[in-house]
Amino acid sequence: MANYITKEGMRRLRKRMQELIKERPTVIKHVVTAREMGDLSENAEYHAARERQRFLENEFNHLKKRIEQLQVIDAVNIPKDAVRFGARVLVKELKDNSLRKMQLVGVDEIFESEDEYERISILSPVGKPMIGKKVGEQFTVIAPIGKREFEILEIK
Repeated sequence: MANYITKEGMRRLRKRMQELIKERPTVIKHVVTAREMGDLSENAEYHAARERQRFLENEFNHLKKRIEQLQVIDAVNIPKDAVRFGARVLVKELKDNSLRKMQLVGVDEIFESEDEYERISILSPVGKPMIGKKVGEQFTVIAPIGKREFEILEIK
């Protein structure tokens, strides 16, 4: 399951790769300009520019490799009778009756979203025990602060 991603998640990864590609020429210019300043052993601008270039290339290569490994899952086609990858779930914490809206996603797509759903990895301590549960069922999360009990109220 670690290699699943939603359409939105894949779109974001590809967009990030394009941003990195667009940034490359600017970073290369900074490296060249800093190199022209003289002694490279004490040239902080040069070292900073090279470090940025390495970071950019490492992130690009990581994303490229991950995209090749990922399988896009269309959450629209997944049955809503139980919590599965891509599901949007409303849960209630039993201790204080607080409500949380979560979407179960792949490990590569934990990001801030524009909707009210918190992105939860299917491999996280909250996501794992939720898989397969149906509306009305409860699950336990073993967290550093202790056990937390939740109930599934709604699956979309």
